[in-house]
Amino acid sequence: MSQHILAIDQSTSATKALLFDAYGTLIDQYVQSHHQYYPQPGWVEHDAEEIYRHTLAVVGELLAKHPQVSTDVLGLSITNQRETIVVFSRDTGQPLFRAIVWQCRRGDPICQEMIRAGAEAEVQRLSGLKIDTYFPASKLKWLLEKEPSIRQQVLQGEALIGTIDTYLIYRLTGGRVFATDHTNACRTLLYDINTLAWSDTLCDLFGVPHQALPEIRESMAHFGETDCEGLLDHPIPICGVMGDSQAALFAQRCYIPGGAKITFGTGSSVLLNVGTLPVRSSHGIVTTIGWVYRNQAVYAFEGIINFTGATITWMRDQLELIRGSSETEILAKSVPDNNGVYLVPAFVGLSAPYWRADVQGAIVGLTPSSTRAHVVRAALESIAYQVRDVLTLMAQDAGIPLQMVQGDGGVVANRFLMQFTADMIGLRLRASALPELSALGAVFSGLLGLGIYTSLDELAALPARFDDYHPALDAATVERFYAGWQRAVQRVL
Repeated sequence: MSQHILAIDQSTSATKALLFDAYGTLIDQYVQSHHQYYPQPGWVEHDAEEIYRHTLAVVGELLAKHPQVSTDVLGLSITNQRETIVVFSRDTGQPLFRAIVWQCRRGDPICQEMIRAGAEAEVQRLSGLKIDTYFPASKLKWLLEKEPSIRQQVLQGEALIGTIDTYLIYRLTGGRVFATDHTNACRTLLYDINTLAWSDTLCDLFGVPHQALPEIRESMAHFGETDCEGLLDHPIPICGVMGDSQAALFAQRCYIPGGAKITFGTGSSVLLNVGTLPVRSSHGIVTTIGWVYRNQAVYAFEGIINFTGATITWMRDQLELIRGSSETEILAKSVPDNNGVYLVPAFVGLSAPYWRADVQGAIVGLTPSSTRAHVVRAALESIAYQVRDVLTLMAQDAGIPLQMVQGDGGVVANRFLMQFTADMIGLRLRASALPELSALGAVFSGLLGLGIYTSLDELAALPARFDDYHPALDAATVERFYAGWQRAVQRVL
């Protein structure tokens, strides 16, 4: 096949345009970072207009390098940071407020009030999620209460609400399509995972008008057409829309119950396919939609880790312990162990399985012999410990024995971290050689929707490159390290 498919990967830190062939092989990519706004401690915002401009810019740069693509491109797929929310004008598509990012904690007082009022059990029954400001519903409630003009526009139908995929689709189609997919909708705290639709009960609870929310479609559906504001010489279909974490699960071919993956990104998402029924966890693991295909939902357990790659960025930009992420592996390997140092990266609280928004990060166990290398190693190790926290409870609640876990994301290039993670979870970790698994998952769903492939079995048969990491540390050492982590977490809690 000589045909190609474009993909947009709009992440927390940057926007990528990627070019794949019809076999799912990455041909090229172009990336541009966007600004992070921190107006108050714990608040995080993005400029959605900047994100849209960057989307056009990276597509333009990629097409300029591959001018032949404009004649054979099949379609455009989109994957995105899921829980970030935008309120924008119906007429112009312009954002009316900065996008409120999934990391932002401004909705926490609202969440705590709802928990005290006893709403959590019903919210979890409907949405599969916890009442937590990680999800955008409480932040929407905050915005509509604090900004009366925006509230009025929303109530009058002049303003619309959507996750980043919805916003990009609306802009790229010139306002002709106002839609999202199930994998994004299910992360809002406004969606019923049992009926696969917006929940009137949840919308009323959070004060979000139902009519301001987008139509929900399957990821493989068509979401209109775009010429990317003239960058393409003809309109192409937008097909294949998935939230980034579920897209990675889809790209990892975790199509049967027991398939699990870890996306090592700014934050990390651990996802486990639990089948076609919404299994519930008793340990703070949320239930979410993996995907919906041909009217059949596949459900997943998800454990969210707020700070993984972001911890490395923090060491570089805030502490200036490193100049670049590649140094972390060298420094971690330069010492035999962590020397009793543990970093608990609760910079915006701790998510699964603790769900404590009120705690702060800490470095514990420092002594006169502690060095920069020990702190850097502790930061990397914290990622693996958090993965074990989540994965252990997932497997227990799902009643599914795990044989292997798939890994993806930019951090999989860190061989020390991949090996240490395999040691901590006691399972083979298969790290994708292609870090852009979220984009590939969106492309896979697009190829299904465009009819290039007709089944999940055909996708599963496509070639994949990976590196395997097998547990190597002895059990006593593993448990000693992990016990130290648990003590450090309890001190923070």
